[in-house]
Amino acid sequence: MRKISASELGAFLYCQRSWWYARQGERSDNQPEMDLGSQVHRSHSRSVKHAAFMRRVAMVLLIAGIVLLVWSLFS
Repeated sequence: MRKISASELGAFLYCQRSWWYARQGERSDNQPEMDLGSQVHRSHSRSVKHAAFMRRVAMVLLIAGIVLLVWSLFS
């Protein structure tokens, strides 16, 4: 028996006929729109990862600034 993914289960629950067509290898009529949606999601994912990285950099710089401030006050 083959495994069923969560997205496949979601597709089945949303539209059983669409799920069946996908199982038969049929391409959707709105494939260009679906491809664009996938591209937008990838772009958003990159933006979120970049923002998380920049937040880490900001925290490191903030800590370094505090350490330098304390060092300059007590030296």
